[in-house]
Amino acid sequence: MKKLALIALVSIALGSCTTNPKNSKGTLENPNIIFIYLDDLGYGDLSAYGATELATPNMDFLANNGRKFTNGYATSATCTPSRYALLTGQYPWRNRNAKILPGTAPLLIDTAQITLPKMLRSHGYETAVIGKWHLGLGLGNVNWNTHISPGPNEVGFDYSFIMAATQDRVPTVYIKDGDVYNLDVNDPIEIDYENNFPGEPTGENSPQLVKMKADAQHNRTVVNGVPRIGHMKGGQSARWVDEDMADDFLKEVQAYITTKKDKPFFLYYGFQQPHVPRTPHPRFVGATGMGPRGDVIAEADWCIGELIKTLEQEGLLENTLIFLSSDNGPVLDDGYIDYAIEKLGNHSPSGGLRGGKYSLFEAGTRVPFVTYWKGTIEPSTSDAIISQVDWLSSLSSMFDASTPEIDSENHLNLLLGKTNEGRKDLILEATSRTAYRQGDWVLIPPHPGPKMFFTKGIESGNGDEYQLYNLAEDASQKNNLAEKLPEKREQMMQNYLAIVGDVYKSTSNLRFD
Repeated sequence: MKKLALIALVSIALGSCTTNPKNSKGTLENPNIIFIYLDDLGYGDLSAYGATELATPNMDFLANNGRKFTNGYATSATCTPSRYALLTGQYPWRNRNAKILPGTAPLLIDTAQITLPKMLRSHGYETAVIGKWHLGLGLGNVNWNTHISPGPNEVGFDYSFIMAATQDRVPTVYIKDGDVYNLDVNDPIEIDYENNFPGEPTGENSPQLVKMKADAQHNRTVVNGVPRIGHMKGGQSARWVDEDMADDFLKEVQAYITTKKDKPFFLYYGFQQPHVPRTPHPRFVGATGMGPRGDVIAEADWCIGELIKTLEQEGLLENTLIFLSSDNGPVLDDGYIDYAIEKLGNHSPSGGLRGGKYSLFEAGTRVPFVTYWKGTIEPSTSDAIISQVDWLSSLSSMFDASTPEIDSENHLNLLLGKTNEGRKDLILEATSRTAYRQGDWVLIPPHPGPKMFFTKGIESGNGDEYQLYNLAEDASQKNNLAEKLPEKREQMMQNYLAIVGDVYKSTSNLRFD
């Protein structure tokens, strides 16, 4: 089992550079790096991955002209854990607090911990996060009316323009470099996830204000006609307009890029689509015939197209390494009535894989996974196993830099299309439950709890028996071979336990919440 090095940020041999030198081709030596990170986008939601009912031309452009991975994984089937692993290079199940966080949660990443933006900044990169954060802020009991710290800026980002958690959670405001954006100090923000504030409308007590009906969990404070998780008072001038959110983040992204030409930059662009509540701008309403879920995917695809145009206009596309992926698999019914199931038609968000968001089955963590670098990465498709947890070590290797012995592996050559050799094995996680991928095989050990999350319409992967699948022959996981191949099952179980240790025992009684 790999040793953990969570806290000490190791010094890196190569020092920071103040400019970005040019190579013999006249392009910058160190590429700009952009993470395009969508939210709840499924393996089958892209045309490049087989979708026939939904057009995603700009995401397809990156996939078809870059390297498309068919076995690319988020580390977790839920959002916060995947984001934690992406930035830290550590499996999320090693941190017991790496779970879906409320909007009031403290910062999940230790400020002394190595992170991807810290590593890149040490090599002369400017760093920014724009969009969804959902990794906690402050130390707990945040005062939203003063400077909020620690946050993204304290874990390696020079610039941040974020929403604290998710679109369906309070506070429904943007935060710029630790300060609530457009806040009127005479209208202070108060947040409470347990109790409402006197006189404040909720979906339950003021149904006439609601334009999108929700379940009981989401039926609290109403903002812009949409009820949320949690209660909020004040901050009227700072509250976002849901339909404008995609444009708001895109404008920030474009403004950031246009000012970054002399030094390399790292931009983490966190999309809110297609997470609930799905609120497409009016110009995208009806764009797909699939209702709000399809329309916000079309909206996200358009934003990616505008990003590509901006890079082209600024002369940066040939020197920008782009990663495109999703934090977990798809979910259709996730708390709001938007007819995502009824309007789905023949579209398969999971791409034929079993499960979805929250699930230990493949659709929970196998996601679209693309690298693009014009003129450097040749168009190709790879079936090698690769994980988002590997981005830290892989990018560190660009500078011959060492990182602590964490879970991240160096697969830069795979990402750049220079080899087709990827991971030998991988731990997959869903709400703290874990499974084990090794080569073509995946083992799901017994986990108690419901076999079906009925409110979501998704199989959990839980069960009293071992589950063993050969994904090369059975990608949809219909044929459990655990009883037929006991030696293979036991061999994989031993390898799995050698990595997770006692964590399996401590999480085997978890239930879905």
